[in-house]
Amino acid sequence: MKFGSKLIHNGNEIDEKTGALSIPIYQASTFHQQDIEKDQEFDYSRSGNPTRKALEKTIAALENGDRGFALASGMAATSTVLSIFSAKDNIIMCEDVYGGSYRIAANFFSRFNVEISFVDATNQDNIRKCIKSNTKAIFLESPSNPLLRITDLKACVKLANDHNLLLIIDNTFMSPYLQKPLDLGFDIVIHSATKFIGGHSDVIGGLVAVKGAELAKRIYAVQNGFGAILGPQDSWLLLRGLKTLKVRMDCQQKSAQILAEWLLENEKIEAVYYPGLTSHEGYEIHKSQADGPGAVLSFKTKEKDTAIRFMKKVNLAAVAVSLGGVETIVSYPVKMSHASMPKTERERLGITDNLIRVSVGLEDIEDLIEDFDRALIG
Repeated sequence: MKFGSKLIHNGNEIDEKTGALSIPIYQASTFHQQDIEKDQEFDYSRSGNPTRKALEKTIAALENGDRGFALASGMAATSTVLSIFSAKDNIIMCEDVYGGSYRIAANFFSRFNVEISFVDATNQDNIRKCIKSNTKAIFLESPSNPLLRITDLKACVKLANDHNLLLIIDNTFMSPYLQKPLDLGFDIVIHSATKFIGGHSDVIGGLVAVKGAELAKRIYAVQNGFGAILGPQDSWLLLRGLKTLKVRMDCQQKSAQILAEWLLENEKIEAVYYPGLTSHEGYEIHKSQADGPGAVLSFKTKEKDTAIRFMKKVNLAAVAVSLGGVETIVSYPVKMSHASMPKTERERLGITDNLIRVSVGLEDIEDLIEDFDRALIG
């Protein structure tokens, strides 16, 4: 079954009891137990809820995983995964990771003596040199946020297998539609479902999909123990959003390609970062491991003042944090997604004050380009 059909027909779309074509919102905290001497599937919604279960089974099916987990946010998903590790464990993490992931790794888990090594993961030798006797996992993003840097995922699988390491990836930018890390050999996939999976800027949520029963047990122990679960209303919103994931992303990435090519020719633009451009570093690698370039791009203006003016003058796009909605969203990473990263570290990575990130929405691309042109000129 092709992906578009699988979004609609994955075994979790019809309520078994009534035949409803929308899974009911089981807005319940607890469940009556018919016989206290017999186990039953649902007893308390922190441990399990029918609406959340449908979503968790759906993300597992879409990622070709063995089990899925729905958490209260993308950061709850990332933190839950990192919590399966112990003091003195070492995790290698790509250095240009999402700012929130950098913050939780560098400032929170370090307090519990979980050692994080930040590396340029686009170079396999950098990862290899960082592997130590206590290294347990590699944590990646590809494309990365916000410069869309590409990591060779297949090469990382071989490296991880050679050293018996877990492989974790934040797959938010690509979604299950455009990239299937578990099929490539990864162990854990994380999504900020707030973004393309939800798709409408109206829900906060995180999803995890894993391979292997033992690993699933470890993730569930944290999910149930910490209790950072996704509520039934938000689970339902994500189930609804998923049904249109393919049609939204098909349109959005088509427009993103056109916008990236237009920006590339604009005299006020210094650089454009988008995996759909043949000039993008890692273009061929990305093409070999993903089914499309996605709908997020970044660009640098030649002057900082131009970037500031653009952010103030742009009209058709929302100026906001987040991405993946039906509306185009422009973000200013140094003040938004990566504000928590030290300035010296941001600048070393190329996250400068003339950088703008764009999540392309469903507007007509002609209107969007006209608006961008006006905002750049001022």
